[in-house]
Amino acid sequence: MIQTRKPPDGVSETAGALYDGPTTTAMCGRYRLTSKDRVIAKHFGSDTDIEWSARYNIAPTQPMPAIRQDPRQPKRVLSLLGWGLIPSWATDSSIGAKLINARAETAAEKPAFRDALRDRRCLIPADGFYEWSRAGRTKQPYCFEVNRGETFAFAGLWDRWNGPGGSPLETCTILTTNANSLLADIHDMMPVILRSEDYDLWLDPGFQRTDAIADLLRPYEAGLMNRYPLSTRINRVENDDPECSVPIELPEGPAQGGLFSF
Repeated sequence: MIQTRKPPDGVSETAGALYDGPTTTAMCGRYRLTSKDRVIAKHFGSDTDIEWSARYNIAPTQPMPAIRQDPRQPKRVLSLLGWGLIPSWATDSSIGAKLINARAETAAEKPAFRDALRDRRCLIPADGFYEWSRAGRTKQPYCFEVNRGETFAFAGLWDRWNGPGGSPLETCTILTTNANSLLADIHDMMPVILRSEDYDLWLDPGFQRTDAIADLLRPYEAGLMNRYPLSTRINRVENDDPECSVPIELPEGPAQGGLFSF
């Protein structure tokens, strides 16, 4: 059982769910970011305090680049956060492995996410993400891109947790929403991909109306995306090289329905 301090703002210790069900069946559980840190920072107009080389198979609990707005000055900063949000009031860090995703439709109601949705939003750069179609015992991986591989940003939330040793740990989660038509035959959800014109508003620390924030969290336009099948090499976390993202030819037609549970 996960023990927690009393959640803030009068939330009872037995209040509802901390999150939207078991996110071990989350839909966004692997992605790709192949640009170097300086290229990422230039694309998003941010400073950077990290070193980043191409990654082709980023997985939960691993460090991931994220862009946050400095609340004291109009400056964006690229830094590393752990993938899997640990709320500031948690006493057990293991909750982070269950909070790699947050449903956009209910994040404002969940104790684990609602304060972060109001006050601690971030951009999570990517240039592709992976999803698995299930057919019986077989899982076929696919890569999803925006405009044939251009850099984009997931909508993310972050938090800072002080562990027993007193060292702060900063972590984040990726918001998800209903799938668009490109993903709908594989999964009923997809990660929230923000439009570039919404970056400023999403990062603005003064923008705290969660009802208006929800308007930014729509399914991304399917016509601006593409997908292609991959080899099962991507299934293993230790595989992290360009071969993970190389298209393959399938012997049969398009993927049939199924949920990613990886």
